[in-house]
Amino acid sequence: MSVLLGLLAAATYGSSDFLAGLASRRLPAIIVTSGAQALCLLVGLLAVVFYPGDGISAQVLAWGAASGIGSAGGTFALYRGLGSGEMSVVATLSGLLTAVIPVIVGLATGDSLTALAAIGIVAAIPAIGLVSWQAGGDGGAAGSGAVWGILAGLGFGLLFVGYDRAGSNAGAWPLVVAEAVAVLVTAGPALIALRSGVPADGRRGIPLLLAAGLLAGAANLSFIIANHHGELAVVAVLTALYPGFTVILARIVLGERWSSAQKLGLATALLATFLVSFGSA
Repeated sequence: MSVLLGLLAAATYGSSDFLAGLASRRLPAIIVTSGAQALCLLVGLLAVVFYPGDGISAQVLAWGAASGIGSAGGTFALYRGLGSGEMSVVATLSGLLTAVIPVIVGLATGDSLTALAAIGIVAAIPAIGLVSWQAGGDGGAAGSGAVWGILAGLGFGLLFVGYDRAGSNAGAWPLVVAEAVAVLVTAGPALIALRSGVPADGRRGIPLLLAAGLLAGAANLSFIIANHHGELAVVAVLTALYPGFTVILARIVLGERWSSAQKLGLATALLATFLVSFGSA
């Protein structure tokens, strides 16, 4: 169950990021970020009705707040990078760090892996980079994209670790706390951006923002439930395959072409998924 939910989280994160990237080309990234976080909060409030767990505790509040800071910072960095057009560099670095940071924390805090799952995780990490990589671009733009990618990966790494540390009996409450904090962090700057005015075609980004936010909320919930049934090291790596789904949507919708590296990465990601699945069964 944890493997399927981890892959579902990857698919919904990747789809959300693609839509949010398009929205961030029409609206300021901070507005897209704050709107998406508010929708994630709505998803969380609905989820606790059916998945309350043991309720709120000091642990849930502390680690949920940490997750919220990671979510706000990581989401803004990702959307800012995607909106600037540096999708390959941003997705590559954010995906790598999103996978590596929780794995290191999970193993350091007692997670154990079978040999097959360990091989799958090792294979998934370069796959994340390969499926996102596209050749080309000038050095200055690539350098800017690298900064946003690193910041996004650090933020999402904190998000996933915080969800894990909140506890396996917390239900959906870590999501509620995290997104409430994220909304508080991003609402002020978003209002300032709104008062400064938005581009003429900004309204065209609203449906994209709405869809991206709801998908991100579903992805967060999928990750939390998956992590409650599995180990952080495995679930985080499967979830961090999300750049592959973004790349696939970019090819289908925008007509972007796959490089040889991306084709190799997709095959490697598929192999890694099978290894992690069988190794975690």
